[in-house]
Amino acid sequence: MERELKQGEIFTGERALFMSRNLHIKDSMFADGESPLKESNEIIVEHSSFQWKYPFWYCNNISVSDCSFFNMARAGIWYVNNISLSHCLYEAPKGLRRVNGLKLDHVNFTQAQETLWNCHNVEMNEVTARGDYFGMGCFNLNIRNFNLVGNYSFDGCQNIEIHHAKMLSKDAFWNCENVTVYDSYISGEYIGWNSKNVTFVNCMIESLQGFCYMDHVTLRNCKLINTTLAFEYSTVDAEVTTKIDSVKNPKSGRIQCARIQELIFDDPNIDRNKTHIIETELSHS
Repeated sequence: MERELKQGEIFTGERALFMSRNLHIKDSMFADGESPLKESNEIIVEHSSFQWKYPFWYCNNISVSDCSFFNMARAGIWYVNNISLSHCLYEAPKGLRRVNGLKLDHVNFTQAQETLWNCHNVEMNEVTARGDYFGMGCFNLNIRNFNLVGNYSFDGCQNIEIHHAKMLSKDAFWNCENVTVYDSYISGEYIGWNSKNVTFVNCMIESLQGFCYMDHVTLRNCKLINTTLAFEYSTVDAEVTTKIDSVKNPKSGRIQCARIQELIFDDPNIDRNKTHIIETELSHS
């Protein structure tokens, strides 16, 4: 279906393009006025800016490219089905909520506080985000080339696959299920608590009290740097190429590493014989 073209326009006032259908918007500005495209379907927006609140709510089939979302475009994309953002600068917080079918490609979230909450079926490539509580309660995420500075990320998520990430994030991956992270660097305290079926492959990780209260945490060919009091009350299968500074009260499983600087079993309810420790430096000496 041919789309109506709107080019070089400035839209103001509340619900400026409410319930629009089949529009192609180019080189335009959404200025002062809430909910400009609420309840709209089949919309393409290019080379434009969103400068006020709630630009996309209850929308379907949206494509946004080479656009900017200013700080006041907060709570910008909520209750949307099928939306893609490409080569966008996104300054506003609380940016994405309850979106089903989301594609992000080359997007920079400079104030990503409370962004990407309760979203389903998400693909992300070349995304950078700064802000706490990024990605809460999401399902089915495929993430590549991701940079994050922000604590409490991906709390309560299920079915996550991440490749080539750099994350500075305390309390990442809490209360999660079915997470696999490949070829990434993660630095942050208390990684992964209360989660199930979490795997790290070819990762470098730094954490205080990381990997605790976890059911089936797996590490393959990983480096643990400055990692202390790890694996407490967890079932673990770890193959670590470096030393581990300290391990405390693992519940069961296997830990293979160069050596453990301090191995702590001080809970009488934990049977240390249920965890097989292999220190490769000692076995080769």
